[in-house]
Amino acid sequence: MPPSLPPSSRVSVLDLAPVLPVAVVDDPVDAVPLARALVAGGLPAIEVTLRTPAALDAVRAIAAEVPAAVVGVGTVITPAQVTESVAAGGRFLVSPGWTDVLLEAMRASGVPFLPGVSTTSEVVALLERGVREMKFFPAEAAGGTAYLRSLAGPLPQARFCPTGGVGPVNAPEYLALPNVGCVGGTWMLPADAVAARDWGRIERLAREAAGLRDHPSAQV
Repeated sequence: MPPSLPPSSRVSVLDLAPVLPVAVVDDPVDAVPLARALVAGGLPAIEVTLRTPAALDAVRAIAAEVPAAVVGVGTVITPAQVTESVAAGGRFLVSPGWTDVLLEAMRASGVPFLPGVSTTSEVVALLERGVREMKFFPAEAAGGTAYLRSLAGPLPQARFCPTGGVGPVNAPEYLALPNVGCVGGTWMLPADAVAARDWGRIERLAREAAGLRDHPSAQV
């Protein structure tokens, strides 16, 4: 059975699987079979982004019908979205960046959260506030593996989920870093497969992604 994350738990989202799928759901009908395919492939944690009007309905459906999935909500940028996301059944929150107002709302939500950072100063500011787990975004544009490797020395207590420009080719390089818990990406959810409702293909791609930590390039 895939690892689970109790709704009120502080168990790390970063440790559930090597890859966090980032799902953009246009039709809520697709949410449940999509989530089941990802879970069957070994990726239980799923980030549904607030980039479409269907996002919260998708979260509700997954939370209600796919108990093995740990569904979270991404692209959270306001306190109102924090409230709506948790009410819909989101079990973790992900933001592309952060402010003190947003951070306090996420902290008060009672669920784990990954605030987004792209600079050393942002990382230090979060560490000052007691936050050690973060989203590194946009990963490739912000410096990629070289940047994160440079942070590991002076800021070893910070752990990251790099997202943005991460795919099956470079994911193992990120996963080899001591300060990376998992990576986020969309490559196991190609638009043509979702449009065709080819859940078998998505399951196969998820299984390949779940095995990336065993790739030679991911070995420290």
